[in-house]
Amino acid sequence: MNWFKDPLVLFFIGGAVLFVLAELGEPDNISYQIEIQESDVKRLNDQWSMQMRRPATDKELTSLVDQLIKEEIYYREAKRLGLDQNDTIVRRRMVQKLTFLTEDIATSAVPTEEALKAFYDENLEEYRQPDRYNFQHRYFSSDRRADAEQDARNSLNNSEDLGDPFMLQKEYANRSAREIGDLFGKTFAETMTRLETSDKWQGPVESAYGFHNVLLESVQESYLRPFDVVKDRVLIDLQQKTRKDANEQYFLDLKNKYSITLPAKN
Repeated sequence: MNWFKDPLVLFFIGGAVLFVLAELGEPDNISYQIEIQESDVKRLNDQWSMQMRRPATDKELTSLVDQLIKEEIYYREAKRLGLDQNDTIVRRRMVQKLTFLTEDIATSAVPTEEALKAFYDENLEEYRQPDRYNFQHRYFSSDRRADAEQDARNSLNNSEDLGDPFMLQKEYANRSAREIGDLFGKTFAETMTRLETSDKWQGPVESAYGFHNVLLESVQESYLRPFDVVKDRVLIDLQQKTRKDANEQYFLDLKNKYSITLPAKN
């Protein structure tokens, strides 16, 4: 029975099994005719241009079309074998494609200027520029020092101790509290918002790394950014909301068509 272990024999057996499955379960609605449209070629060329920042050459475009044909053949053969059924990945991909289709339909029309302005007025706080901080800091490492907090406090009156090397910058400009929190941690950012601008070093301020003395040079106060300045962002935000609302409504409309039975609670 060693012949049964021969890879070539196994290959032919596997091929025969697939052929039989294809013949037995072949759906009638899957065609053997593949027609590549001009729109397909244009789409391939456009996708290539977006990724490579140049049009495809004739040779590259031919290769892309060949790959599309190969993909279509494999796709149809996989469907003939029923490989698309009871597959979690395929299910999720189909759900995703239906979601994209719903979103594309919902955002096919460009919002009017009046609609954008109305959305801006309804969500003013989303377009507020937060406070921006300009500061320097001196770092005192908890790993390098026995009492980094006390050393930082002592250095406020001792200009000779300039702190320890720091992996990031020693000076920051126009950073919001959120950006500062991303760099130094939430505790540091919250403390920064409570400091007054001064020409003197303040601290110690605790961070995710240790302790810091801070020279808060200036704060640019929060202000509402005008509509004309944030118009492009308003368009993106409105389109995102339109997509979300369209998907939610589409699902509710579909759900109303179904009768759903849940397992009884114990």
